[in-house]
Amino acid sequence: MEKNKVKSIHDYGQSIWLDFIDRKIMDTGELQKLITEDGVRGVTSNPAIFEKAISSSSDYDADIRELSQEQENNEALFYSLAVRDIKRAADLFKPVFEEEVRGADGYISLEVSPHLARDTKGTIRQARQLWKAVDRENVMIKIPGTPEGIPAIRTCISEGININVTLLFSLDRYKEVAEAYIAGLEERVNANKPIAGIASVASFFLSRIDVLIDPQLKEKGLDQLQGEVAIASAKKAYQLYKEIFGSERFKKLEAKGARPQRLLWASTSSKNPAFSDTKYVEALIGPNTINTIPLETLEAFRDHGKLGNTLEQNLDKAEQVLAQLKQAGIDLDAVTHQLEVEGIEKFNKPYDHLLEAIGLQRKKALAAGNS
Repeated sequence: MEKNKVKSIHDYGQSIWLDFIDRKIMDTGELQKLITEDGVRGVTSNPAIFEKAISSSSDYDADIRELSQEQENNEALFYSLAVRDIKRAADLFKPVFEEEVRGADGYISLEVSPHLARDTKGTIRQARQLWKAVDRENVMIKIPGTPEGIPAIRTCISEGININVTLLFSLDRYKEVAEAYIAGLEERVNANKPIAGIASVASFFLSRIDVLIDPQLKEKGLDQLQGEVAIASAKKAYQLYKEIFGSERFKKLEAKGARPQRLLWASTSSKNPAFSDTKYVEALIGPNTINTIPLETLEAFRDHGKLGNTLEQNLDKAEQVLAQLKQAGIDLDAVTHQLEVEGIEKFNKPYDHLLEAIGLQRKKALAAGNS
């Protein structure tokens, strides 16, 4: 019998995390099945995922009624709901976390409010609150890699909080994020605090790059580069990762128990129907990396995905793609800046819808309680 293709990705040193969470997937045992049969090794969540989970089902109604009496506003109520789900998922993944190489995987990610993307102090404050509330060592708090997020990442790492840096598009910003992680670890060392056990990932958003840049390529007659820029950027990022975390500076930290901040490929579902639905999984399989994928992409790869150690293949081609982009007058820095701005807005909208939906259910619950 052929081995499960999703599970086989781990043979190449890459971990598959699920970019989805709701109560139904835990209640039905489906999440446990994905862990056991597909080798899923972690979960990422975001405001859009929670908005869909809470707004489209009655699974949270009883909790909303209960918490409406306790929580002073809709945001506090949402995080109370989210923390319950995150704790439960973290406990499900604890056996993965406790495997022989302890802490290699088994992490669940919970994001700070997207409205804090430009607020360093607010981000630090909420990251601390969420870290304390979930009270699980196999949880990561998601902080966006905005200019304001960088010092927040450094501070949180220095305080021993696991961080998933989200919303990364550019190589220059990735270097800043890696620097913030290393500097945060160095602060702990200088304060005589342990650094073993602290985990972090840097989440590169891929398909959104191609969605924005491909129409520009078409206009310039560079159709052959469509769907290639995000993958080329990711391959370049991996070379930077090896350079940064293979440096003498990091080796000093490694000797004290530090782990590299792994690259995580996010936004890996194909947005263009002309592309293979497994494109952004197949092209970036390689050691010490993570790919977080929605259920549909996971099922597609299980069915017809192609396995291979592809992350370091065709590196010359990746360089050529980025060089051709520059020659054509397409400013990748401008594109990635636009994506960062739009990415914040894309998380703000579902977050606001989520709080509105919770507000409506909260009013009903309070009205029922007072009748």
